[in-house]
Amino acid sequence: MRVIIEEDYGAMSRRAAAIVAAMIRDKPALVLGLATGGTPIGLYSELIHRNREEGLAFSRVTTFNLDEYYGLPPQHEQSYGHFMRKHLFDHINVPEGNIHLPDGTVVDVDAFCRQYERMIDEAGGVDLQVLGIGADGHIGFNEPGSSLASRTRLVALGTRTIKDNARFFQSNDQAVPRAAITMGVGTILEARTCLLLASGTNKAGVVAQAIEGPITSQVTASALQLHPHTIAILDQRAASLLRRKDEYVRSETLLRELRAGGPG
Repeated sequence: MRVIIEEDYGAMSRRAAAIVAAMIRDKPALVLGLATGGTPIGLYSELIHRNREEGLAFSRVTTFNLDEYYGLPPQHEQSYGHFMRKHLFDHINVPEGNIHLPDGTVVDVDAFCRQYERMIDEAGGVDLQVLGIGADGHIGFNEPGSSLASRTRLVALGTRTIKDNARFFQSNDQAVPRAAITMGVGTILEARTCLLLASGTNKAGVVAQAIEGPITSQVTASALQLHPHTIAILDQRAASLLRRKDEYVRSETLLRELRAGGPG
């Protein structure tokens, strides 16, 4: 896993946006997996800026979102469909037909989940999957105990996730949906590149577990250690409990110098 440590949230977001933008320029028809939550908002803001001011084109990009609350229609202000339109889709030139989001209103949820997997396959697979990390170490809504081979499915949300997400529902635990549709850990690991973002002291402990701890279904983000091309971008606070923090900084500096100057 490549670990990049930036000074603060803004620098983390800009570094992530530079990676996403470079991949889109290299492959204009990029298949981009997207995450919701507070952490990627800065990344999305930077991508909007690059679209408007630098001509970064999303006209051939295809997107697949990680997850959605089950029971919320897309127009609900706390749905992840609404979140994505507010923070990204309404501000860039991505075609409506290229946007894919789990549908939290489907009746036959198992059939929908199988279809979502087929749509990803038919698009050629996800090239770059953006990820955040939950306070209990989950990616997507793959709660502790999720199989590391799991696929897109309906899941029950854990108590910790419900409490953490209550802030988006006027701090009312009872208003938070109890289930969600999520890409599975196995689905996520099939992306060609995974981009994990984490910010803040409150994420430091679980980031250390995910990056340096054992691979375990109790911290589903730890499965990213198995991925051949995961990039973790952290701010200083999220990286504060990493045992090998200085080594990650040294390695990144060395690699940057080698790329700039060659082996000599």
